[in-house]
Amino acid sequence: MNNNFLLAAFLIAFAVGATAQASPDHNHAEPTAAAASNAPKRLPDGSVFLPKNSQRQLAVRTVLSEERSAPQTIELTGRVTMDPNAGGRVQPTQAGRVEAGPRGLPSLGQFVRKGEALAVVRSSASAIEKANQQAQAAELRAQLDLARRRVARLSELEGTVPAKDIEAARSDVSSLQQRLAAVGGSVSASETLVAPISGVISASNAVAGQVVDAREVLFEIVDPSKLVVEAMVFDMGLLSNVGAASASPAPGVSVPLRLMGAGRAQREGAIPLQFRTAGAAAVPLAVNQQVKVLVHTRTMVKGVAVPAAALVKSASNQDMVWVHAGAEVFQPRPVRASPLDGASVSVTDGIKAGERVVVQGASLVNQVR
Repeated sequence: MNNNFLLAAFLIAFAVGATAQASPDHNHAEPTAAAASNAPKRLPDGSVFLPKNSQRQLAVRTVLSEERSAPQTIELTGRVTMDPNAGGRVQPTQAGRVEAGPRGLPSLGQFVRKGEALAVVRSSASAIEKANQQAQAAELRAQLDLARRRVARLSELEGTVPAKDIEAARSDVSSLQQRLAAVGGSVSASETLVAPISGVISASNAVAGQVVDAREVLFEIVDPSKLVVEAMVFDMGLLSNVGAASASPAPGVSVPLRLMGAGRAQREGAIPLQFRTAGAAAVPLAVNQQVKVLVHTRTMVKGVAVPAAALVKSASNQDMVWVHAGAEVFQPRPVRASPLDGASVSVTDGIKAGERVVVQGASLVNQVR
């Protein structure tokens, strides 16, 4: 009995010692396994497991999808141009040398008012032209001297010669004086360039002392709140089906447009459509900028409106969105979408009303592997 008791005590002591030696390794392994199980990962079915703390770090936001009717939208390529009624060009009518105006040469983005002097172009004639002008001026001075002497003689004979002869001689003197002043001023004539309209300087091609030719564009002035967007359309039926339009110069940016009219002459097989920016505030567009023009037709289609940032590309380059299927699970959904404006799209197939769609951080969720 005593021997059996001693053997049992020995076995218990041995088991306790083994447990004590193994416990440190066991304690280190538990946190590692737990950390691995809580890391973001792609599940076998293609969905993504994303813990709550990772969702907060990635700033993932979702919205409840809602189906509604929206106008069918067609995307066109457009170009921003100057509004002919709210912009203008400053060009000299003669060749010469550029001089600064009263306020100096205007800089890019500077606001100018209609009629404000921007620069002065001093005429710069060649040596032959100057010689011809000087010779013509000398000839006119000689004729003016003879005309004055004739007036003096006729004035001494006043009463014996007809009054009309004296008046004709005086008229010749006045005419010669004006011609001489015109020829003398043409040698160093100057032209003041003024702003044809109020706006901001969008382009400047002049520096002090620059020699320019006639009709050379020195300044361009635009009103940043009144610009024209021209788009090309190949479907003639669209001309009578335009409801509204917007320009998208960058993802997430939308500028409302108003239809001005359509051309009736084809240009490279297409019809030009012209839109004008709406509103009185400056718009984030620049002349000659290429933009997307989203034309909203009068035809209505049903779909789920989501921000354009919610749309991402799958591995097969298909459009898809991420749906919040569980507390920490996100599922990919291939969709068919059409643009609504520069900031949102309409999903016509792939998701249902009432599902939570990721609208912020979708690209980050898509990168989880």
